[in-house]
Amino acid sequence: MEDPLAQQIARFEAYLRGERRRADRTIETYGRTLRELRGWLAEQGVALDATKLRTPILRGFLASRFEVSSNATLAKKIATLRSFYRFLLERRIAKHDPAAALDVPKVKRTLPRFLTVDEAFRVVDAPAADRTRDERLRVRDAAILELLYAGGLRVAELAGLSIADIEHDAHRVRVTGKGGKERIVPYGQPAADALRAYLVIRGRLRPKKGPLPDALWLSFRGTPLTTRAVQQIVRRYGTQSGRGDLHPHALRHTCATHLLDAGADLRSIQEMLGHSSLSTTQRYTHLTVDRLMAVYDAAHPMAHEDDD
Repeated sequence: MEDPLAQQIARFEAYLRGERRRADRTIETYGRTLRELRGWLAEQGVALDATKLRTPILRGFLASRFEVSSNATLAKKIATLRSFYRFLLERRIAKHDPAAALDVPKVKRTLPRFLTVDEAFRVVDAPAADRTRDERLRVRDAAILELLYAGGLRVAELAGLSIADIEHDAHRVRVTGKGGKERIVPYGQPAADALRAYLVIRGRLRPKKGPLPDALWLSFRGTPLTTRAVQQIVRRYGTQSGRGDLHPHALRHTCATHLLDAGADLRSIQEMLGHSSLSTTQRYTHLTVDRLMAVYDAAHPMAHEDDD
Protein backbone atom coordinates (compact mmCIF):
# COMPACT_ATOMS: atom_id res chain seq x y z
CA MET A 1 0.00 0.00 0.00
CA GLU A 2 1.27 3.46 -0.94
CA ASP A 3 2.15 5.94 1.77
CA PRO A 4 -0.13 9.00 2.23
CA LEU A 5 2.32 11.40 0.53
CA ALA A 6 2.50 9.31 -2.63
CA GLN A 7 -1.29 9.28 -2.79
CA GLN A 8 -1.44 13.05 -2.16
CA ILE A 9 1.06 13.70 -4.96
CA ALA A 10 -0.92 11.48 -7.36
CA ARG A 11 -4.14 13.35 -6.55
CA PHE A 12 -2.40 16.70 -7.09
CA GLU A 13 -1.08 15.61 -10.49
CA ALA A 14 -4.56 14.35 -11.48
CA TYR A 15 -5.97 17.75 -10.48
CA LEU A 16 -3.38 19.61 -12.55
CA ARG A 17 -4.07 17.41 -15.54
CA GLY A 18 -7.84 17.15 -15.34
CA GLU A 19 -9.09 20.40 -13.79
CA ARG A 20 -6.28 22.87 -14.45
CA ARG A 21 -5.35 21.34 -17.81
CA ARG A 22 -1.68 22.09 -17.24
CA ALA A 23 0.88 21.02 -19.83
CA ASP A 24 2.49 17.60 -19.39
CA ARG A 25 5.87 19.26 -18.95
CA THR A 26 4.56 21.44 -16.10
CA ILE A 27 3.00 18.45 -14.35
CA GLU A 28 6.25 16.54 -14.74
CA THR A 29 8.22 19.42 -13.19
CA TYR A 30 5.85 19.68 -10.21
CA GLY A 31 5.86 15.92 -9.72
CA ARG A 32 9.65 15.75 -9.83
CA THR A 33 9.99 18.31 -7.02
CA LEU A 34 7.42 16.56 -4.85
CA ARG A 35 9.05 13.17 -5.36
CA GLU A 36 12.40 14.73 -4.47
CA LEU A 37 10.76 15.87 -1.24
CA ARG A 38 9.35 12.40 -0.62
CA GLY A 39 12.74 10.77 -1.19
CA TRP A 40 14.46 13.22 1.15
CA LEU A 41 11.84 12.69 3.85
CA ALA A 42 12.36 8.91 3.60
CA GLU A 43 16.13 9.40 4.03
CA GLN A 44 15.52 11.56 7.11
CA GLY A 45 13.06 9.10 8.62
CA VAL A 46 10.23 11.65 8.55
CA ALA A 47 6.59 10.57 8.15
CA LEU A 48 5.59 10.45 4.48
CA ASP A 49 2.45 12.51 4.91
CA ALA A 50 2.10 16.14 3.75
CA THR A 51 -0.45 16.87 6.47
CA LYS A 52 2.15 16.19 9.18
CA LEU A 53 4.95 18.34 7.78
CA ARG A 54 5.92 21.71 9.24
CA THR A 55 7.82 24.67 7.85
CA PRO A 56 11.24 23.71 9.38
CA ILE A 57 11.06 20.34 7.62
CA LEU A 58 10.39 22.01 4.27
CA ARG A 59 13.24 24.45 4.89
CA GLY A 60 15.50 21.48 5.59
CA PHE A 61 14.54 19.94 2.26
CA LEU A 62 15.27 23.19 0.39
CA ALA A 63 18.58 23.60 2.24
CA SER A 64 19.59 20.13 1.06
CA ARG A 65 19.16 21.37 -2.52
CA PHE A 66 20.92 24.71 -2.01
CA GLU A 67 24.36 23.73 -3.31
CA VAL A 68 23.09 22.08 -6.49
CA SER A 69 20.26 24.50 -7.33
CA SER A 70 20.21 28.11 -8.52
CA ASN A 71 17.98 30.69 -6.87
CA ALA A 72 15.61 30.39 -9.82
CA THR A 73 15.35 26.62 -9.36
CA LEU A 74 14.77 26.98 -5.61
CA ALA A 75 12.07 29.57 -6.29
CA LYS A 76 10.33 27.11 -8.62
CA LYS A 77 10.50 24.38 -5.97
CA ILE A 78 8.91 26.74 -3.42
CA ALA A 79 6.20 27.65 -5.95
CA THR A 80 5.52 23.93 -6.40
CA LEU A 81 5.22 23.38 -2.64
CA ARG A 82 2.86 26.33 -2.29
CA SER A 83 0.64 25.12 -5.15
CA PHE A 84 0.63 21.63 -3.63
CA TYR A 85 -0.50 22.88 -0.21
CA ARG A 86 -3.11 25.22 -1.70
CA PHE A 87 -4.60 22.15 -3.35
CA LEU A 88 -4.48 20.15 -0.10
CA LEU A 89 -6.19 22.97 1.80
CA GLU A 90 -8.90 23.45 -0.83
CA ARG A 91 -9.67 19.74 -0.75
CA ARG A 92 -9.62 19.74 3.07
CA ILE A 93 -6.85 17.16 3.05
CA ALA A 94 -4.57 19.43 5.08
CA LYS A 95 -5.48 21.91 7.81
CA HIS A 96 -2.37 24.09 7.68
CA ASP A 97 0.05 25.41 5.06
CA PRO A 98 3.73 25.09 6.07
CA ALA A 99 4.82 26.33 2.61
CA ALA A 100 3.28 29.78 3.13
CA ALA A 101 6.10 30.80 5.49
CA LEU A 102 8.92 29.84 3.09
CA ASP A 103 11.08 32.74 1.93
CA VAL A 104 11.51 32.93 -1.83
CA PRO A 105 15.11 33.75 -2.85
CA LYS A 106 15.67 36.79 -5.03
CA VAL A 107 15.90 35.89 -8.69
CA LYS A 108 17.60 38.20 -11.15
CA ARG A 109 15.22 38.68 -14.07
CA THR A 110 17.08 38.67 -17.36
CA LEU A 111 15.73 40.19 -20.52
CA PRO A 112 14.54 37.69 -23.14
CA ARG A 113 17.02 36.69 -25.83
CA PHE A 114 15.94 37.56 -29.34
CA LEU A 115 17.16 37.62 -32.94
CA THR A 116 17.66 40.61 -35.17
CA VAL A 117 15.40 40.81 -38.23
CA ASP A 118 18.22 39.56 -40.46
CA GLU A 119 18.98 36.67 -38.09
CA ALA A 120 15.30 35.71 -37.93
CA PHE A 121 15.08 35.67 -41.72
CA ARG A 122 18.19 33.49 -41.96
CA VAL A 123 16.67 30.98 -39.54
CA VAL A 124 13.26 30.71 -41.25
CA ASP A 125 14.93 30.50 -44.67
CA ALA A 126 17.42 27.83 -43.56
CA PRO A 127 15.29 24.71 -44.34
CA ALA A 128 15.16 25.58 -48.04
CA ALA A 129 18.96 25.36 -48.24
CA ASP A 130 19.28 22.15 -46.21
CA ARG A 131 19.91 19.57 -48.94
CA THR A 132 20.79 16.88 -46.39
CA ARG A 133 17.13 16.80 -45.31
CA ASP A 134 14.23 14.97 -46.97
CA GLU A 135 12.14 17.47 -48.97
CA ARG A 136 8.98 16.68 -46.98
CA LEU A 137 10.75 17.47 -43.73
CA ARG A 138 12.27 20.67 -45.13
CA VAL A 139 8.80 21.91 -46.12
CA ARG A 140 7.39 20.96 -42.71
CA ASP A 141 10.29 22.55 -40.83
CA ALA A 142 9.93 25.79 -42.80
CA ALA A 143 6.25 26.01 -41.81
CA ILE A 144 7.10 25.36 -38.15
CA LEU A 145 9.73 28.09 -38.06
CA GLU A 146 7.52 30.59 -39.90
CA LEU A 147 4.62 30.04 -37.50
CA LEU A 148 6.82 30.21 -34.38
CA TYR A 149 8.23 33.54 -35.54
CA ALA A 150 5.02 34.95 -37.00
CA GLY A 151 2.74 34.03 -34.12
CA GLY A 152 5.04 34.00 -31.09
CA LEU A 153 3.67 30.61 -30.04
CA ARG A 154 5.02 28.63 -27.11
CA VAL A 155 6.54 25.32 -28.19
CA ALA A 156 3.81 23.29 -26.43
CA GLU A 157 1.14 25.41 -28.12
CA LEU A 158 2.64 24.81 -31.54
CA ALA A 159 3.11 21.07 -30.99
CA GLY A 160 -0.49 20.79 -29.76
CA LEU A 161 -2.10 22.24 -32.89
CA SER A 162 -4.53 20.18 -34.94
CA ILE A 163 -5.61 20.61 -38.55
CA ALA A 164 -8.90 22.17 -37.41
CA ASP A 165 -7.05 24.94 -35.53
CA ILE A 166 -5.79 26.58 -38.74
CA GLU A 167 -8.08 29.19 -40.34
CA HIS A 168 -6.37 29.59 -43.71
CA ASP A 169 -8.46 32.31 -45.31
CA ALA A 170 -8.34 34.49 -42.18
CA HIS A 171 -4.60 33.90 -41.64
CA ARG A 172 -5.05 32.95 -38.02
CA VAL A 173 -4.71 29.96 -35.73
CA ARG A 174 -6.64 28.87 -32.63
CA VAL A 175 -4.17 28.19 -29.82
CA THR A 176 -4.70 26.46 -26.47
CA GLY A 177 -2.36 28.11 -24.00
CA LYS A 178 -1.56 27.78 -20.31
CA GLY A 179 -4.43 26.66 -18.14
CA GLY A 180 -6.39 25.52 -21.19
CA LYS A 181 -7.12 29.12 -22.25
CA GLU A 182 -7.84 29.55 -25.95
CA ARG A 183 -6.80 32.55 -28.01
CA ILE A 184 -6.70 33.49 -31.67
CA VAL A 185 -3.28 34.32 -33.11
CA PRO A 186 -2.84 35.99 -36.52
CA TYR A 187 0.02 35.25 -38.91
CA GLY A 188 1.27 36.87 -42.09
CA GLN A 189 1.55 35.85 -45.73
CA PRO A 190 4.96 34.11 -45.48
CA ALA A 191 3.64 31.81 -42.74
CA ALA A 192 0.42 31.26 -44.73
CA ASP A 193 2.42 30.25 -47.82
CA ALA A 194 4.63 27.93 -45.78
CA LEU A 195 1.60 26.29 -44.13
CA ARG A 196 -0.13 25.72 -47.47
CA ALA A 197 3.01 24.16 -48.90
CA TYR A 198 3.25 21.85 -45.90
CA LEU A 199 -0.38 20.79 -46.09
CA VAL A 200 0.16 19.77 -49.73
CA ILE A 201 2.83 17.24 -48.68
CA ARG A 202 1.50 16.41 -45.20
CA GLY A 203 -0.33 13.34 -46.51
CA ARG A 204 3.01 11.90 -47.61
CA LEU A 205 4.08 11.70 -43.94
CA ARG A 206 1.79 8.74 -43.45
CA PRO A 207 1.95 6.05 -40.76
CA LYS A 208 2.31 2.46 -41.96
CA LYS A 209 -1.08 1.57 -40.50
CA GLY A 210 -4.24 3.53 -39.83
CA PRO A 211 -5.37 7.02 -40.84
CA LEU A 212 -3.43 10.25 -40.48
CA PRO A 213 -3.65 11.76 -36.98
CA ASP A 214 -5.52 15.03 -36.46
CA ALA A 215 -2.30 16.63 -35.21
CA LEU A 216 -1.05 19.33 -37.56
CA TRP A 217 2.64 18.45 -37.33
CA LEU A 218 3.72 14.94 -38.25
CA SER A 219 7.01 13.12 -38.01
CA PHE A 220 8.62 11.20 -40.89
CA ARG A 221 6.68 8.12 -39.67
CA GLY A 222 3.36 9.97 -39.59
CA THR A 223 3.14 10.30 -35.80
CA PRO A 224 2.44 13.64 -34.02
CA LEU A 225 5.54 15.71 -33.33
CA THR A 226 6.51 16.16 -29.68
CA THR A 227 7.69 19.40 -28.12
CA ARG A 228 11.18 17.90 -27.89
CA ALA A 229 11.16 17.20 -31.62
CA VAL A 230 10.19 20.82 -32.33
CA GLN A 231 13.03 22.01 -30.08
CA GLN A 232 15.47 19.83 -32.03
CA ILE A 233 14.21 21.25 -35.33
CA VAL A 234 14.71 24.82 -34.13
CA ARG A 235 18.17 24.00 -32.79
CA ARG A 236 19.12 22.36 -36.11
CA TYR A 237 18.40 25.48 -38.15
CA GLY A 238 19.75 27.77 -35.47
CA THR A 239 23.07 25.93 -35.77
CA GLN A 240 23.00 26.24 -39.55
CA SER A 241 22.34 29.97 -39.18
CA GLY A 242 25.10 30.59 -36.64
CA ARG A 243 22.89 30.39 -33.53
CA GLY A 244 23.52 26.92 -32.15
CA ASP A 245 21.80 27.72 -28.85
CA LEU A 246 18.51 28.67 -30.48
CA HIS A 247 15.35 27.61 -28.66
CA PRO A 248 11.68 28.03 -29.72
CA HIS A 249 11.18 30.52 -26.89
CA ALA A 250 13.76 32.80 -28.50
CA LEU A 251 11.56 32.98 -31.60
CA ARG A 252 8.62 33.89 -29.36
CA HIS A 253 10.66 36.71 -27.79
CA THR A 254 11.82 37.78 -31.23
CA CYS A 255 8.25 38.01 -32.48
CA ALA A 256 7.23 40.22 -29.55
CA THR A 257 10.30 42.45 -29.84
CA HIS A 258 9.88 43.01 -33.56
CA LEU A 259 6.16 43.77 -33.14
CA LEU A 260 6.96 46.37 -30.48
CA ASP A 261 9.72 47.88 -32.62
CA ALA A 262 7.22 48.19 -35.48
CA GLY A 263 4.76 50.13 -33.31
CA ALA A 264 2.40 47.48 -31.93
CA ASP A 265 0.92 48.38 -28.54
CA LEU A 266 1.61 46.34 -25.43
CA ARG A 267 -2.00 45.26 -24.93
CA SER A 268 -2.16 43.76 -28.41
CA ILE A 269 1.11 41.91 -27.88
CA GLN A 270 -0.12 40.67 -24.50
CA GLU A 271 -3.28 39.29 -26.13
CA MET A 272 -1.37 37.70 -28.98
CA LEU A 273 1.21 35.99 -26.76
CA GLY A 274 -1.30 34.94 -24.12
CA HIS A 275 0.44 36.68 -21.21
CA SER A 276 -1.81 36.68 -18.14
CA SER A 277 -0.11 39.81 -16.80
CA LEU A 278 0.85 42.97 -18.68
CA SER A 279 4.01 43.16 -16.55
CA THR A 280 5.33 40.11 -18.40
CA THR A 281 4.83 41.87 -21.74
CA GLN A 282 6.39 45.08 -20.41
CA ARG A 283 9.78 43.36 -20.27
CA TYR A 284 10.00 43.98 -24.00
CA THR A 285 9.68 47.72 -23.39
CA HIS A 286 12.86 47.65 -21.31
CA LEU A 287 14.54 45.55 -23.96
CA THR A 288 13.75 47.97 -26.79
CA VAL A 289 14.77 50.96 -24.65
CA ASP A 290 18.14 49.31 -24.05
CA ARG A 291 18.51 48.80 -27.80
CA LEU A 292 17.57 52.43 -28.43
CA MET A 293 20.23 53.60 -25.97
CA ALA A 294 22.83 51.37 -27.61
CA VAL A 295 22.01 52.83 -31.04
CA TYR A 296 22.18 56.36 -29.61
CA ASP A 297 25.53 55.74 -27.98
CA ALA A 298 26.91 54.28 -31.19
CA ALA A 299 25.54 56.85 -33.64
CA HIS A 300 24.68 60.20 -32.07
CA PRO A 301 27.45 62.83 -32.21
CA MET A 302 26.51 64.26 -28.80
CA ALA A 303 26.88 60.87 -27.15
CA HIS A 304 30.68 61.02 -27.38
CA GLU A 305 31.44 64.62 -26.44
CA ASP A 306 34.24 64.87 -23.91
CA ASP A 307 33.38 66.69 -20.68
CA ASP A 308 35.12 70.07 -20.33
